[in-house]
Amino acid sequence: MEIPSLIAPPTALSALALEVAERYCTPALLNHSIRSYAWAVDYAHRHGINFDDELLYVAALLHDCGLAPAFDNHTMSFEEAGGHLAWVFGAAAGWEPARRVRVSEIIVRHMWNEVDPAVDAEGHLLEVATSLDISGSNLDDWAPEFRTRVLDLLPRLDLRNEFVSCFQDQSRRKPASAAAGAIRSGIAARMAANRLDD
Repeated sequence: MEIPSLIAPPTALSALALEVAERYCTPALLNHSIRSYAWAVDYAHRHGINFDDELLYVAALLHDCGLAPAFDNHTMSFEEAGGHLAWVFGAAAGWEPARRVRVSEIIVRHMWNEVDPAVDAEGHLLEVATSLDISGSNLDDWAPEFRTRVLDLLPRLDLRNEFVSCFQDQSRRKPASAAAGAIRSGIAARMAANRLDD
């Protein structure tokens, strides 16, 4: 599968989601978000998982916006804040209420340890893809040549240091959050060992 077809579905709403992510995410988080979509689409095609392309793309592009200063909520986990942002984005785009709820659920669930693809295909795909991009989970499930092409198009920049710093900050302010749990379970070490950075 060629990379350009994995970068974005050809819809007006996808272009708007990219515009939001470009405005509010750092370059490293933006590339992480687009890579996560690419990993997810490739994984879905190889594993025979049917999914809603636009819904997955919007969720992937907005899933870390809760870490951005403009949307960081001091009483709510970053994934919940990002889910609310995505709900508002969907409402402004004219999505029906059920679709707005879906995009919010996908973003919240990407921080779960596991998402059942039979219950939430897009949530499963985003969880698997972000786990690869952040921690290197199941790295060998993606072909080395494909990984290289994605990383050439969307370099990792300083994602490791930036992401760990964001999660450490979230952990200090929100000790019950999934980000705090990730810090306690050693996400910094997992990121340091992620072979995508080799």
